[in-house]
Amino acid sequence: MLLKDKKAVIFGVANNKSIAYGIAEQFKEHGASLAFNYVGESLKKRVAPISEELGGEFIFDCDVTDDEQIRAAAETVREKWGQVDILVHSVAFAHRDDLQGRFIDTSREGFRLAMDVSAYSLPAICHAFEPLMNPGSSVMTMTYYGSVKTVTNYNVMGVAKAALEASMRYLAVDLGPKGVRVNAISAGPIKTLASSGISGFKTILSTIEEKAPLQRNVTQTDVGKSAVYLASDLSTGTTGEVLFVDSGYNIVGV
Repeated sequence: MLLKDKKAVIFGVANNKSIAYGIAEQFKEHGASLAFNYVGESLKKRVAPISEELGGEFIFDCDVTDDEQIRAAAETVREKWGQVDILVHSVAFAHRDDLQGRFIDTSREGFRLAMDVSAYSLPAICHAFEPLMNPGSSVMTMTYYGSVKTVTNYNVMGVAKAALEASMRYLAVDLGPKGVRVNAISAGPIKTLASSGISGFKTILSTIEEKAPLQRNVTQTDVGKSAVYLASDLSTGTTGEVLFVDSGYNIVGV
């Protein structure tokens, strides 16, 4: 088992359709110990059964827009485990109104919120958890093709994902001397709670099936398997990279 004895903290499981769920499922299959965050009591009711299903060792309350809660989360993990081997950041949010129409109409508040939740949360989490990381620890975040190409209605989230990818690279430089790897997975479109807020999402799915080299959309399992690679010792020489898991759609030109 590739992740035997490794401890994985996973931010962003919302339900069993989440990309983070697919990652956690594969981590469990490969022997990792799991812990999950939730945000408030209403989401705790969703996350607790998932943690139980996947054999999670504990869950903790953490709103990634609150630095004090992030610090408290790191302290909880320290008390429970003493260290963290794998950190998964699968967190993003934007107002539904900002995921349709024109990007130019994005409000200042909407822009700030998308950047705070979707991009700044990664360095904030890494800062708090750095003392728990050790040589060989792996951090990964989830991004999307809309960070480098315009995708209809993706709008402010594309800008936030671009910032997230840049943050990932700078974090790779900061944490590299400690032997910690930081990478991103750029997953193709998957039907999740988050993607349901993007106007015209079904059209995006159809386009992938038509134009991607593999002529299909990717699944949670596809992403989870790639996450296992990044989390395991198979990727000891890989950091600061964006790994596309999108049936090859990103290579297609005209």
